[in-house]
Amino acid sequence: DSGGTGTNNPEGQKQVHGLLDVGDIRSRLLDHKPVINAEIRYFVKEFEEKRGHRESRLLESVNKMVVETNEQMQLTDFETMIKQLSEVKKRCKSSHLRFRLCEPSFVLLTESTKLQENMDHLKDERAEFLKEQQKLKEEVDEEHKKAVEQLHTKYFKMQEELPKSLPF
Repeated sequence: DSGGTGTNNPEGQKQVHGLLDVGDIRSRLLDHKPVINAEIRYFVKEFEEKRGHRESRLLESVNKMVVETNEQMQLTDFETMIKQLSEVKKRCKSSHLRFRLCEPSFVLLTESTKLQENMDHLKDERAEFLKEQQKLKEEVDEEHKKAVEQLHTKYFKMQEELPKSLPF
């Protein structure tokens, strides 16, 4: 068979073998594709697990830090709150004492203000009363003047009639 089918020909065998090699390589590549895919999945799975462990450890450490910070803040806030409450209590006591000290003077001031208002009111009432009295006095004086004039006129008439009624 020198016709070139390549079965007995060493060159033909190479060609066939080359085709076989290419086909073999190709089939091996295709046959290894599931293995490679499995390896890739395994690698990805392992990577995700490691990543997950790393992230979970990171989250756990962050959670632990948050809990510790909250505890410290609660203690600090509680202690601060106690200090502030004691300061507020002291301020309330001192304010109460100041109020108690100022209360009598405030009462006196209030009473003094009320007395002053009452005095002003009484002065106004007195001024009104005096005006009324002045009017009444003027009226009485006018009536008195009229009465005196009437009496004066009456006595003047009587005096003129008296000599007429006397027998002499």
